[in-house]
Amino acid sequence: MSKPVTLVTGAAGFIGAYTCRALQARGETVVGLDSFNDYYDPQLKRDRVAALCPQVDIRTLDLTDREGLDALFGEIRPTRVIHLAAQAGVRYSLLNPHAYVDSNVAGFVNVLELCRHRDIQHLVYASSSSVYGDSATPPYSEDQRVDQPRSLYAATKAANELMAYTYAQLYGLRATGLRFFTVYGPWGRPDMAPLLFSRAVLARRPIEVFNHGRMRRDFTHVDDIVAGVLGALDAAPADEGRHRVFNLGNHTPVELEHFIAVIEQAAGVPAQKVYRPMQPGDMVETMADTSRAQAAFGFDPSITIAQGLPSVVEWCRTYFGENA
Repeated sequence: MSKPVTLVTGAAGFIGAYTCRALQARGETVVGLDSFNDYYDPQLKRDRVAALCPQVDIRTLDLTDREGLDALFGEIRPTRVIHLAAQAGVRYSLLNPHAYVDSNVAGFVNVLELCRHRDIQHLVYASSSSVYGDSATPPYSEDQRVDQPRSLYAATKAANELMAYTYAQLYGLRATGLRFFTVYGPWGRPDMAPLLFSRAVLARRPIEVFNHGRMRRDFTHVDDIVAGVLGALDAAPADEGRHRVFNLGNHTPVELEHFIAVIEQAAGVPAQKVYRPMQPGDMVETMADTSRAQAAFGFDPSITIAQGLPSVVEWCRTYFGENA
């Protein structure tokens, strides 16, 4: 009898590649899919896969390709799905809204439909801390409102939660949404502050510091996030038709100025800071209440910025070079 298969979408992405590696390390059969789109350099995605999960079977496929997705599900017959593929980025959603609707809404319906018709035992999918928007008060708990998003990206992630809930109620799908809080680590996304700032400081380029530095983020190391993804995957709801949402964050917000100071120390170079006003769509503070995830599957993030960020700077130095 063949081993059960776990399908990971967005497998060449930052969290996806680490998740594939972790699943494979514990002996699971993993198949991935990724569109390898050009939102950022596809070569970084290929290099990430080569470094983190070179043995994983990753298919090049877009979430909007319904026939291709159906054929893949029919071929590999997954029992569980970790859906991490999405069009990411708050600021980019202001420039290219259609990409978010295509991938995050239409693409998510395609995944839901296949999970429904192929009797998937458990769907775990990526939501975002961005869903909290203007309506929530730190620390953010899963019971707070998510109906006042500050960006289209956040709106699509909130829509995913409503869509998954509906499929759980109508069709008995077991589904778990995970609200990720500012994930960082080596091989991270180049459009996010950890890599943007690290590369700029190393190259002695100015960095733009928004809201004049008066921001706090619940930076969460990718190793802690992946532990949460696998914990949630293994703790499937006991009952059919059960949909749950969990925060996955470090529950310790970091001042942006302190975050920059850790990068400066690791790089051995002072940052050239250019202060800017608040950007549309951004949030002043994020902070996760993770008590629900802790109770459900023992989620206990432990990696601090001081422990985790220097390795990001060193990885940037190695991968991009001093002048990248």
